[in-house]
Amino acid sequence: MVGVGASTAAADTVIDSIPVGELPTGVAITPDGSRVYVTNGGNSRVSVIETATNTMVDTIAVWDSPQGVAVTPDGSRVYVAHPFREVVAVIETATNTMVDVVSVGTLPTGVAVNPSGSHVYVTNQLDDSVSVIETAGNNLVDTVTVGDLPLGVAVSPEGSRAYVTNVSDKTVSVIDTATNTEVDTIGVGDQPMAVAVNPSGSHIYVTNQVDNSVSVIETADNNLVDTVTVGALPSGVAASPDGSRVYVTNAGENTVSVIDTATNTEVDTIRVGGRPVGVAATPEGSRVYVANVDGNTVSVIAVERCLGSLCIDTGALVGRGSMGSSGS
Repeated sequence: MVGVGASTAAADTVIDSIPVGELPTGVAITPDGSRVYVTNGGNSRVSVIETATNTMVDTIAVWDSPQGVAVTPDGSRVYVAHPFREVVAVIETATNTMVDVVSVGTLPTGVAVNPSGSHVYVTNQLDDSVSVIETAGNNLVDTVTVGDLPLGVAVSPEGSRAYVTNVSDKTVSVIDTATNTEVDTIGVGDQPMAVAVNPSGSHIYVTNQVDNSVSVIETADNNLVDTVTVGALPSGVAASPDGSRVYVTNAGENTVSVIDTATNTEVDTIRVGGRPVGVAATPEGSRVYVANVDGNTVSVIAVERCLGSLCIDTGALVGRGSMGSSGS
């Protein structure tokens, strides 16, 4: 679709709603963009979505109440946190089966894999720590002390830093991955939840659930440089592959806020399903997938870009892909 739009504005549209398991929360996409893995906290399953058709093509049995999820850079493994079992499950994507379980700390929730795929970082909420897993043997190799009630975690593009949100402290811990030590603490908003790093590694974005805001941090000196007002109860956050946009799920009003990173302003609001939490963008940037806890669905957003008066709906260019899922 080509049409008239505001200069450099985003005009994204929900093009599909995919039924998944009970209480979907975490979302991760394979590096080739062909599959989406969704944790279903209510039924001990991970749903697998095929992005070409936007249909659920597999369901993987894991342990109870899966939450955080991350895919390795080569796409061969998926790591899933189980808060009430104090473990991380390892899924082999070739067979979509659970092949290993790694014991970690108490109430593990957030999961992130470094760019080389050699290590996985897991936040343990009640231990105030981050577990470091070596993926070669799926062994716990280190534990890093961080702030109070750590939840979200993200790794920088070059792998030298891991960023962890500490809910009770209103801070973000900065971990040096070479030494696995906390080297800095950054003050942010009230009840920081999720964190995302932009593709260049120059900035990180943190959702603050009580403040209804997103903190923008410059990584060169770990300084808070801006705060963006978004919707009610912001939860998940994801940066677009080109770094021009940040997507924030607002669990309190069933929307996704779109932030223009050049101006750090909210430029669009997209209505999705009930209580959206997890969010992830495809590697080419044409789609954003959002897990909706209420309704047990995943919303598919087609990304539209406008340059001057020319708007291109990338969803229309690459195909919407319904094939049995309910369009919206």
